Amino acid sequence: MNVLGVIPARYQSTRLPGKPLLMIGSKPMIQWVYEAAKTATLIDELVVATDDQRICDVVTGFGGKAELTSAEHPTGTDRLAEVARGYQTELVINIQGDEPLIRGEVIDSIIKPLLENKDLPMSTAKVRLTDPKQINEASVVKVVTAENGDALYFSRAPIPYPRKSEGLVYWKHIGLYGYRKDFLLKYLDLPQSSLELAESLEQLRVLANGYRIRVVEVEQDSVGVDTPADLERVRALLAVSF
Repeated sequence: MNVLGVIPARYQSTRLPGKPLLMIGSKPMIQWVYEAAKTATLIDELVVATDDQRICDVVTGFGGKAELTSAEHPTGTDRLAEVARGYQTELVINIQGDEPLIRGEVIDSIIKPLLENKDLPMSTAKVRLTDPKQINEASVVKVVTAENGDALYFSRAPIPYPRKSEGLVYWKHIGLYGYRKDFLLKYLDLPQSSLELAESLEQLRVLANGYRIRVVEVEQDSVGVDTPADLERVRALLAVSF
């Protein structure tokens, strides 16, 4: 089964303009993400989808593959779908372009359930929350799942509510998604739900329209770079690791 990995990378960012090209050590952020994604053993082809020629040039400059997309896309998922339409592939993996700490084995972990169960339209990942402060942070998305691993709900609020906290575990959602290509294209036509709009979480559109998302437990957390503080944190972590 052919698996396409796509890294959406938008140049404009309110808090970090040119974010994909910001340097972390000796390499731009997008190169860290690309090289990490290349270590995933289940991805057959990998491409950066971007709205900016400068990002294309940097990616091809370090030997990667990039495609220039429309600058009018409202979300990274729309940019993902534009690229996916041009490939003969069954599975499409959305790898966030601002998570340079992502691991290849984490990417593989969300691909496996889609390979094993053709009835699953979509997959993602979760990691156990160990920092109590993050439970109440709206920027940290929490997820609760059914016994079979399917998502019940995603929220910026603490879920579940700790009426009885003994043995309670909170899970952080990792923004990495796997789709069947046919479902990805269908997803774009699904109506937005009041839940999606209230939480500002695209994945709630899937649940609100009656589709399943398998959530895989992983051990490696990832850090999204959204602020200058995030960038400095990642720079420090990668300086220690490499």
